[in-house]
Order: sequence, then structure tokens, then C-alpha cells
Amino acid sequence: MTFALLTLVDRFPPSRVFFVSAILGALCNIVLLIPDITVVNVLTARFGTGFFLAGIYPVGMKIASDYYKDGLGKALGYLVGALVLGTALPHLLKELSWNSDYTVVIQSTSFLACIGGLLIFLLVPNGPYRKPVSKLQLGVITELFGIASFRKAAMGYFGHMWELYAFWGFVPVILKTYVEQHKVGLPISFWSFVIIAIGFFSCILGGYISLKTGSRKVARYSLIVSALFCISSPLLFQLSPVLFLTLLCIWGMVVIADSPQFSTLVAAAAPAELRGTGLTIVNCIGFAITIVSIQLLSYLVSRVDTTFLYVFLSIGPIIGLYTSRK
Repeated sequence: MTFALLTLVDRFPPSRVFFVSAILGALCNIVLLIPDITVVNVLTARFGTGFFLAGIYPVGMKIASDYYKDGLGKALGYLVGALVLGTALPHLLKELSWNSDYTVVIQSTSFLACIGGLLIFLLVPNGPYRKPVSKLQLGVITELFGIASFRKAAMGYFGHMWELYAFWGFVPVILKTYVEQHKVGLPISFWSFVIIAIGFFSCILGGYISLKTGSRKVARYSLIVSALFCISSPLLFQLSPVLFLTLLCIWGMVVIADSPQFSTLVAAAAPAELRGTGLTIVNCIGFAITIVSIQLLSYLVSRVDTTFLYVFLSIGPIIGLYTSRK
């Protein structure tokens, strides 16, 4: 919200904002390894990491939009695909760590964040389609949501976000529930990585399809299929391990395939000089929504049959489909 209200991404070179945010976010992350760190300092460090992520993900999409006048859906497909791999990476790092040492995950992700920020700063100058804003514009959020196409694209994105991070966060719980019910041996961290990371391919595939069909169709069809998975999720736990894992991988693909396309629609609807701020505020609200859905599942996990838990994730896609319709 701070990044959006101050229009930082549109007022300053986005590569510089990305670099500074990546370094400061990594520092906040590595602080967790301080010996005998207090709870207050842990929470402060996590807050700092989350704060500076606002200068990375939406800024990355802003940089892409400054380079692509046409074909932005494909470009964002690759970018969000990279986000998916980054999200899945800690699960793989944990699986590869001999003793599942959490410090390996923190050290690795902090190091990679610094490298990523440095590469953007050194190798990615301002794009040819960038239109900077020279001064602070406090009424910009109201202005953006006054645009009908921007508002509809944003609502679709919000519905998608209700499901996405709750699904990602609970993938290990889904797998653990299945293992306990069927008494089978599955490497939970490894399959968590696979189910999340496979979305990398659907993001890229959706980007190429969007060049022919348009971003709106890709986004809506992905959201429809994802909603169907949420509604039918209790049936997944009755399947054989092979079919269960296969369908979870397909769910992992469709749950993220709409994200770059909704972001493309948001970017296209925003005025060129406010594109970065538009992407940032939509991201801001979207991630705030994930707090609600994750907390809802966390509250319900001990109160309802775990196999029925993920039906509640359909609320977001259904609302998103309704509010983003033509």
C-alpha cells in the first residue's frame, strides 16, 4: 500500500527500486539467523521482508510492461512462471537438505534475492515504453478504480488470489492428509515442490495461447477449471496415489495460469504513466485477501473434515468470475 500510495514505481527507475528492495528484503530475511533472536525481532524481520517484496514482484511486472507494447501476456507468463519456481524452491531445498535444516533455506533464498536484484540493476535499464511521473499523485488509486476495464480485471485477480496462496500454503497439508488416510509413503516436501513448480509451465503456455485468444479468455478458463477443482476437492482423497498426484499437479497448473493474464489486463487498462502503481495496488489488495483465506483455512482445519476444507477456496474464483464478466 505504501509503494502504491507514493507511486514509487512510476516516479523512480523501476530497476533501481527492484534492486534496493531485493537487497533490503534479503537482509530482513537473513536476520532470522541471529542467535537467540526475540519473537518481536522475528515478527519485525518478517514484516520487513514482506514490505520489500512489494518492490520486487509488481515492479518486475512494471519492468516487463515497459519493454512490451504487444505480447505482454507472454512476457508476464515467463515472469510469473519465475515467481512460481521461486515459491516452490524452499520445498526443494528442504528436500535436498540432509537434515532438513531450515537455515539452509533462509541462507539460500537471501543469497538468490541479492543476486536477482543485482542482475536486474546491472542488466535491465529503463524500458522504451516507460513514461515516468514527475510528482506525487495522491488520488491515483481512486482514478484507477474508476476505469471499468481496470476494475473488472482487478476483481478477477482478487478472486484468483483468494485461492492461490491458500492452496500453495496448504499443499503439504493436503499431501499429509492423503498419506495418513491411505497409509502410503510420499515425500511431502518433494511433491509440494512439484505441485507448485509445475505452474511454471502453465504460465508460459498460457502466455503463448493469449497471443492468439487474448488474455481474458485464458484467465477466465483457468479460473473456471480451478473453481471446479476446489468444489470437487473432497473426491480427490478417494483416488489412487497416481491419479491423486496427477490431478493435484493439474490443479497446480490452472491455479496460477490466470495470474499473468489478469495482470496483463490490469496493465493494459491502466494509463501508461500509472501502470506500475496500478499493478502494485492490485497486488497489494490481492495479497491482503490471501491473509483472509489462509486464516480461514487455518481456523477451519480443526473444525471440519480436512478433505472438505478446500471447497471454501472456490469462493474466490466464483466471485472473480462473476465480477470480471463483460
